[in-house]
Amino acid sequence: MLQPDPLLQLWQTPLGIHRFEHASDVNATLAKVFKTMRLTDSEAVTGAPFYASTDDLLQRIKLAEWEQLLAFIVDALRQTVVLANQGHWPQAAPGLQIAIPSMWFQMSQMGSHHDIHTHGNCSWSGVYCVQVDDAPKRHANKVFGQLNGVTRFYGPHFTQQAGASMDFGNAYLQSGHIDIQPLPGQLVVFPSWLAHQAMPYAGEQDRIIVSFNARVHSAIGNDQIHNFSQA
Repeated sequence: MLQPDPLLQLWQTPLGIHRFEHASDVNATLAKVFKTMRLTDSEAVTGAPFYASTDDLLQRIKLAEWEQLLAFIVDALRQTVVLANQGHWPQAAPGLQIAIPSMWFQMSQMGSHHDIHTHGNCSWSGVYCVQVDDAPKRHANKVFGQLNGVTRFYGPHFTQQAGASMDFGNAYLQSGHIDIQPLPGQLVVFPSWLAHQAMPYAGEQDRIIVSFNARVHSAIGNDQIHNFSQA
């Protein structure tokens, strides 16, 4: 076995996966609230397979269950950011100011999906699963199978593979994506630049998720750690 000394593994992609311990108490209430918001939205198309709310949920919902979820999201986000930046910050545990400028929910059904995209003007994003069919029901779908309703994340090298050119020498690149199965109560926190998509979903229940964008600032000074090169 070769020693790793002559090899640098650079620019890893952090992904945080967290479980909300109070999901069984909170999710059913939130699902009812979101369905009501959709029904009372004058812009919503009745019977459409996909719906996305406006991104101002932080200002629109005032419920104890919602506050519980928000506290969990902020704590999970903080954990992921701290772990991802270990060794990069000038001090081990700096004060952080976390801002969530946008948060919204989406409901999908009948094979609807969200195509590949990234999120701008933020450093971290997240997706929390409120409701979805359980795995056996989703996987039994004859069209979508085990991909039914998953969130797919694409590695940063994916678009650089020149038409999926591959040989034995780049085996380390050939796993170009990861699929995260939707589980009620599961939160995935990911870098906002990471390309991802919601794969098509069909089931007995609507697939309901909450998404958000976040900015994280130092509480004591300049956010910028490294200067741009002058050469």
